[in-house]
Amino acid sequence: METLTQPQTKYIFVTGGVASSLGKGIISASLARLLIARGYRVTIQKLDPYINVDPGTLNPYEHGECYVTEDGAETDLDLGHYERFIGLHTTKANNVTTGKIYQSVINKERRGEFLGKTVQVVPHITDEIKRRIRLVASKKQFDVVITEIGGTVGDIESLPYIEAVRQLRYDLGATNSVVVHLTLIPYMSASGELKTKPTQHSVKTLLENGLQPDILVLRSEKSLNEEIRKKVALFCNVDPDAVVESIDVPTIYEVPLKMYEQKFDSVALRKLNLPADKEPDLKNWIRFVEKVKHPETEVRIALVGKYTELPDAYKSIVESFIHAGAAHNTKVRLVYVNSEKLTPETIDTALGDKCGILVAPGFGNRGIEGKILAVEYARTKKIPFLGICLGMQCSVVEFARNVLGYKDANSTEMENTAHPVIDLMEEQKNVTEKGGTMRLGAYPCRLVDKHSHTYAAYGCEAISERHRHRYEFNNKYKTLFEAAGMKAVGINPDTNLVEIVEIPDHPWFVGVQFHPEYKSTVLNPHPLFVAFVKAALDYCRIAAKDAGEENKSEK
Repeated sequence: METLTQPQTKYIFVTGGVASSLGKGIISASLARLLIARGYRVTIQKLDPYINVDPGTLNPYEHGECYVTEDGAETDLDLGHYERFIGLHTTKANNVTTGKIYQSVINKERRGEFLGKTVQVVPHITDEIKRRIRLVASKKQFDVVITEIGGTVGDIESLPYIEAVRQLRYDLGATNSVVVHLTLIPYMSASGELKTKPTQHSVKTLLENGLQPDILVLRSEKSLNEEIRKKVALFCNVDPDAVVESIDVPTIYEVPLKMYEQKFDSVALRKLNLPADKEPDLKNWIRFVEKVKHPETEVRIALVGKYTELPDAYKSIVESFIHAGAAHNTKVRLVYVNSEKLTPETIDTALGDKCGILVAPGFGNRGIEGKILAVEYARTKKIPFLGICLGMQCSVVEFARNVLGYKDANSTEMENTAHPVIDLMEEQKNVTEKGGTMRLGAYPCRLVDKHSHTYAAYGCEAISERHRHRYEFNNKYKTLFEAAGMKAVGINPDTNLVEIVEIPDHPWFVGVQFHPEYKSTVLNPHPLFVAFVKAALDYCRIAAKDAGEENKSEK
């Protein structure tokens, strides 16, 4: 039985109303950033109402990116926001789904732990939710735990979570928890008015379920005047200074600064009976935001994948480029290229004017030939290239086909072939349950070539990166690949599996089996993305110089 959190831990619960996708995750992460900047120990967790056990088998079009933690949990993409903002690792305990809750309760019932009692939503499901909320702080002491509840108030799926929070607030005592409620203040263009009624109804629904919000965050596309704030405070029974505006901003990373201007963190600390006398240290954060908003240069990089209609499917990659771009005072303009539509006839138009090509991760054979074609284009045209997970595997397949001459080379994920250059490990081949063969979470990697681009980026030999995949580089072909010019420069020291490949005879060609994007944060951009952006900028400068000299010669 897990040891539960110590009494001094305080809790902030973040709920939403009126509409989904208002930004509860960003608000939660922003508040956490401000509290951490004041010196508090903070973590964030997400309670997701869907019945899937985790998002690992969900189509990215359904739920966006599946984010992976250090300890191998497949989680909601909001945990990526949390880590990028707070710069701390989350764990399996930081993401709870209804599927996990019911699975746990049913397993206990099957083991006879309820002694034959009728199992009900109250108290058994709500007790398990409360246990999971407290569990996040059971192994490490936190001053504040921020818990974001997915969905909107009034949803049938969310009701057990709201009831669990109601009970937990009673257990914790008056000054040990705060409810932050995020709602929408719509702007009616016909009348030129901001309307507060949806917020009032949302708070009313919350009150009907036994929760009084302590702080209201009002999402709006127009700035709120003092009259609207006072009206909301009066009708929703909150303090006037506890009505906070969340207006659209150019970058999500500006949200903590906007929240700080309105004393959001100070109000939360006051209501938790915690001191707010130490001002937050936001110098580095402000510097980063200025670089994002006012870049000196711009570089165009192609992101080649099959979920390009939904950028959230590659959320961590997109954000990693923002972090890396700021490190070079440049804006990375990502151009999404659908790999299903790439052909020899269209590839010049799609990729010819780009200064870098990233082939994205994914599963299955849809769009795979387009990805392989993009790899060949990057390799032969000497354009900086980064392949992540399946992107790295595509680079191996492309090299086998077009350099080694194995025209039928492929991954056994796609087809049975005489040349399976990407294959399952032997111990995986008899596992049939989805996810059962996955390598998930952080694994060590040793950089074996100190002259490689990867070593230059990391500046050390021993690294650790997160994985989410089933298939591996087939070591039976390793000697042939290296003799032909594709080097294995990163090796797992425990299993001898190939983690990183490079082509030394190329300005910058790197394929990684892991997901570097999961570890990039605002204040610590990932070194591989930083190095890749630099390579793209160098390529741009050389291309521009060559074009200038060509124009001179024509004149």
